[in-house]
Amino acid sequence: MAEDHVTLKSGFGAMEGATGSRPGLPEKPVPTAASPTLSSLGAVFILLKSALGAGLLNFPWAFYKAGGVTPAFLVELVSLVFLISGLVILGYAASVSGQATYQGVVGDLCGPTIGKLCEACFIVNLLMISVAFLRVIGDQLEKLCDFLLPSAPPALQPWYAEQRFTLPLLSALVILPLSAPREIGFQKYTSILGSLAACYLALVVMVQYYLGPPGLVREPRPAARPSSWTSVFSVFPTICFGFQCHEAAVSIYCSMRRRSLSHWALVSVLSLLACCLIYSLTGVYGFLTFGTDVSADILMSYPGNDVVIIVARALFGVSIVTVYPIVLFLGRSVMQDFWRRSCCRAGGPGALAEPSGPWVRGLLTVLWVAVTLAMALFLPDLSEIIGIIGGISSFFIFIFPGLCLICAVGVEPVTPRVKCCLEVWGAVSVLVGTFIFGQSTVAAALELF
Repeated sequence: MAEDHVTLKSGFGAMEGATGSRPGLPEKPVPTAASPTLSSLGAVFILLKSALGAGLLNFPWAFYKAGGVTPAFLVELVSLVFLISGLVILGYAASVSGQATYQGVVGDLCGPTIGKLCEACFIVNLLMISVAFLRVIGDQLEKLCDFLLPSAPPALQPWYAEQRFTLPLLSALVILPLSAPREIGFQKYTSILGSLAACYLALVVMVQYYLGPPGLVREPRPAARPSSWTSVFSVFPTICFGFQCHEAAVSIYCSMRRRSLSHWALVSVLSLLACCLIYSLTGVYGFLTFGTDVSADILMSYPGNDVVIIVARALFGVSIVTVYPIVLFLGRSVMQDFWRRSCCRAGGPGALAEPSGPWVRGLLTVLWVAVTLAMALFLPDLSEIIGIIGGISSFFIFIFPGLCLICAVGVEPVTPRVKCCLEVWGAVSVLVGTFIFGQSTVAAALELF
């Protein structure tokens, strides 16, 4: 029925009321989740927690590599423009396409070839992020065990203090149950806890600047300056991808009770501004505390036996535990789409053809946790490899949203001037994403070889 359809007026206008049929694309309903019950506040917290990941530990180091607070802030502000723009574009594209997943939106608007590329990049990127998260959690568990068992030398740690026991145990008892729910809206509860844990880390870094970490000798330091313009660009991916939450944007948008582009833009702005505040405070105070001696992991710059830092490590581990299920949910959605297509072609049983059912969903969840856990435990150091794979993130922040915008305005009734402006912005987003992908991938490859 026409009254059940919600379309976009004047391109980026309010998504209210019904309009006539669109040229090029059939009339589609706004995507809906099985039971869209996510509140606006819940959406803010999930989006915020999706962005507050392991990158929080690297921000003080990124401020140092950028050459100081001012250059880092400039990069951060430029990044925010594209980050917020990308989130708004994805909400707009989801409304136009009628799809409820990121890869579904890209495939519907940009064609099946780009859609397949999106699925491949999506699954690889999320898999590597999951492995990195488990590595971070394992490191925090190891430091916690070292603090609780100070008398045992590292080579003689008991078997129950080793990562190969503690990490699988935590995965089975905590991570797996948190990853089981069907809808992403459930993650609003754990996201609140994870966001508070990240805030504690930022608060600790601020307080330690004024109190002074034990053993730190404060000496006058020369003002930091960027060694070259390339050094500023080298931290652009670190600062920009610290805010990365775009893979979850479509799923969050489609789970909201209230869906309008203006409301989604407000949710996006509030989430990223809160994230920017936490990242900036951590980056500034961490950099000012240690200067050029700051570690790539800010917690490694503090004494290992400081109780406040140990609590910060434990809570940061909690923060990462709460964001892992969001990443798993997104990766599972790609596997569910593949499962659905395969079962439809093969004509399998009805129970197996529904990938959102408890049996298939549980199987895919266990498979994801098992594979990422095995990679985190048994593969050699993945830092350089993840650096190369990290370049793929630019596709989800810049390139795919830019392509979606260009394709969406081609089928929406907009004025020629608005259409031209939106197409130019989409092209700029694609070009910026391509540059960042090339720069970050080449830099990571040079470090690897």
